[in-house]
Amino acid sequence: MRQVVTFLLDETRFGLPLPAVERVVPAPWITPLPKAPAVVLGIFDLQGKAIPAVSLRRRFGLPERPIELTDRFIVAHTGRRPVALHVDAVAGVVECSDEEIVVPDSIAPGIGHVSGVALLDDGLLLIQDLGAVLSLEEDQVLARALEDGA
Repeated sequence: MRQVVTFLLDETRFGLPLPAVERVVPAPWITPLPKAPAVVLGIFDLQGKAIPAVSLRRRFGLPERPIELTDRFIVAHTGRRPVALHVDAVAGVVECSDEEIVVPDSIAPGIGHVSGVALLDDGLLLIQDLGAVLSLEEDQVLARALEDGA
């Protein structure tokens, strides 16, 4: 069984593998970061560490909206760095068996940023590929912007 943190963007339910999630925080004050990739909203201070805030709306091509006080940021590790993913709401944690998860290419080839689709009793859950939240090029541009901003 895999544990997945579920969250919402508009009415669509997404998920992240629980082991990659550090914590969920309320909407912080975000400082713009010059020269950062377009998907990066800026940075914020989390216990003395500058954490890049990523807009999943921009990443997925969804309509933008202002950050609201009820929004949440999921702090997770991409493999290269921690990032905070801006989401509308966090719904909780679900358990998925391997049988409930299908490879996204078997549904629609070329779905980006999705590592699996869970077919649950109450609907679909798109499980995000944290390694694809930032491309390698975006990660390198972000690293330079963080160095310049420091």
